[in-house]
Amino acid sequence: MRNPLSDKIVSIPPSGIRKFFDIVNEMEDAISLGVGEPDFDTPWHIREEGIYSLEKGRTFYTSNAGLKDLKDEISRYLSRRFDVNYDPDQEVMVTVGGSEAIDAAMRAMLNPGDEVLIPQPSYVSYVPCAVLADGVPVVIELEEKDHFKLTPEKLLEKITDKTKILVLPFPNNPTGAIMERHELEEIARIAVEKDIFVISDEIYSELTYTDNHVTIASLPGMKERTVLINGFSKSYAMTGWRLGYAAAPEVILKQMLKIHQYAIMCAPTTSQYAAVAALRDGDKDVEMMRESYNQRRRYLLNAFREMGIDCFEPLGAFYTFPNISRFGMSSEEFATTLLKEEKVAVVPGTAFGDCGEGFVRISYAYSLKNLKEALSRIGRFVKRHDGKA
Repeated sequence: MRNPLSDKIVSIPPSGIRKFFDIVNEMEDAISLGVGEPDFDTPWHIREEGIYSLEKGRTFYTSNAGLKDLKDEISRYLSRRFDVNYDPDQEVMVTVGGSEAIDAAMRAMLNPGDEVLIPQPSYVSYVPCAVLADGVPVVIELEEKDHFKLTPEKLLEKITDKTKILVLPFPNNPTGAIMERHELEEIARIAVEKDIFVISDEIYSELTYTDNHVTIASLPGMKERTVLINGFSKSYAMTGWRLGYAAAPEVILKQMLKIHQYAIMCAPTTSQYAAVAALRDGDKDVEMMRESYNQRRRYLLNAFREMGIDCFEPLGAFYTFPNISRFGMSSEEFATTLLKEEKVAVVPGTAFGDCGEGFVRISYAYSLKNLKEALSRIGRFVKRHDGKA
């Protein structure tokens, strides 16, 4: 019998995040700090709008690019929050989560052999999406000494005449690193000089704990070469609604929309109506959740200090990325042993790239009650293994 499988697909490993999540689901009394999902319910006024849309029988397809009202609200939101202006009719499309937008952007832009620069540690989808689009992923290894930021030096080292796209994953999953305006200005200068495009994944843009997030698309010369990706999962606690969006130059978005037409048709109608309510009236909800995450962030960092665990201060997203190299275990061994001995699940840093070795990702998108119990167990684990390193 002929092999029914694609060699390209078989070569792509499954997500390292889901492995521990699946184990936890079957383990009694286990606490998971491994999944990047807000513990908040979607705010009521957003859910109510979704319910109302169903009651009104709004169960039809929307246009491929999304509801006009939603695209208009996305355009207004990006303008008022991040000072970047997009034509809602030609430069904005609604997707099934931010992940679909990443996939569509790469497939729309890459020719076979084009190189995609991917800073790591970072979200698990970038490399597979590049491979699926027949691009060549080129990893830029970020370092703790640089607070896991992308530096101009590291970027320039990896640019070749085949480089077409730079993925800019900030605020970062898994490290919590951010890029400030002056740092983005250096990256933008290089992008313009070297004529490369940027896919800027800004799904955590509202979860920044210093000054407001800055999008590279707002910098001179960058809007025309940037695909800005965002969504509703993290900021508005809408993970299950599966809704994201892309804002990009019309010449790129037109081709992304073609892929979306054939592969998806349109994003869920109910979710789109709910998202309109989120953007119109959700600023206070976002602020409340951000303040809560910030409280948890400070709590975790203080607990790590008391345990003697090194962890640089993350200023975005809802993750910490503590250094566990002193325990003499690989990241995988540390996570596996912690789960076995204390029933606490964290994610090995290597799930986000080889340079994540020596770290684990701990999400604080969980209640303080769960975090306190989990950290108590981690404290026991640290005392037990500290002398064994």
